[in-house]
Amino acid sequence: MQKTVLRWTSGAHADLVTRMNRRRFFVLAGLAGAGLAGASACAALRTGRGNEPWRDRDIPHFDGRRFFNPNGPTGNTFANFLKWRRTRDPAPWPDRVENTARPAIPDAVRDGEAQVTFVNHCTFLIQLSGLNILTDPVYSDRVSPVTFAGPRRVRDPGLPWDKLPRIDAVLISHSHYDHLDIATLEQLHARFRPKFYTGLGNRALLKGRGINDVTELDWWQAAETGAIGASITFTPVQHWTSRTLFDRNTTLWGGFHIRHNAMDIFFCGDAGYGGEFTALRERLGPPALALLPIGAYKPRWFMEPSHMAPDEAVRAHLDLGARRSLAMHFDTFPLADEGFGVAESELKTARAKAGLPESAFPAPKTGSTTVVTL
Repeated sequence: MQKTVLRWTSGAHADLVTRMNRRRFFVLAGLAGAGLAGASACAALRTGRGNEPWRDRDIPHFDGRRFFNPNGPTGNTFANFLKWRRTRDPAPWPDRVENTARPAIPDAVRDGEAQVTFVNHCTFLIQLSGLNILTDPVYSDRVSPVTFAGPRRVRDPGLPWDKLPRIDAVLISHSHYDHLDIATLEQLHARFRPKFYTGLGNRALLKGRGINDVTELDWWQAAETGAIGASITFTPVQHWTSRTLFDRNTTLWGGFHIRHNAMDIFFCGDAGYGGEFTALRERLGPPALALLPIGAYKPRWFMEPSHMAPDEAVRAHLDLGARRSLAMHFDTFPLADEGFGVAESELKTARAKAGLPESAFPAPKTGSTTVVTL
């Protein structure tokens, strides 16, 4: 079992460190993270999978061993991954970027209002009346199973660890390392004892690290919970999962539709562009706010099945009928071949072509707080 420790850095945020033997790391080299530039080697996990009761159900997107996208590709091939790693030409990223925005964390949130703080990457603090939610929380220095390799953050989290308010619920969209950061989840569990919500198959991993209050959801399955005062529905998106060479697509990926009183928020997680956004609007209605990824999309021949380009994210915004969207999954970890700042620039171009004002779908500053009202 890996030992997790919490180290405080001069950057005023928590560097959550997982120790692992280097020799074991290189012997068990495999894909880690989303199969991106951050797909570095990783160690096999002992999660106790195989006895989950959902395996006995008839799940149309599960073949008995692995999940798949019914209407599109499920990830990419390992041969294509090796080709990309061999031929890639990544644009430059800075070593360090200082955040300029400062979060405005309210003491209380009124009914019919949401205050959403962009922490970093796909981590948002969503504050509703009497309810605080954290999405795909990542406070570690690297999105990798080890601290000495893998994509390293170029900026601190926009909301320091010691400034987090009470966290009631944590949403985990899928198992890639830049979305499921086990060290951060362990520390959240120890500090706040929140409820955790995720896709089928991930409970075993979390339970193995002492996190027991986990609700697993299938696509379109809702957790009706009066305990946190919200309905949380897990929704299909086009993506895939893996933490090792041995567990590809054995856990389910998805987005989350949050309904709290009259406020609807959609958190996408990771996704390639597909018809799921229209289906979500038709089934659950247009959200007041959508949180959509725009980064890690080049080269397109490799990334397209799994990650939207900014122009596709604009199409997703329109498909959803979202009153407003916020961009995520950009300018924190160098995961793919586009340069720093490129996704935000291309979002601006795509927005203009669609005739949308900046306010309809901005790329928020890391650390900024956005107020959404009905």
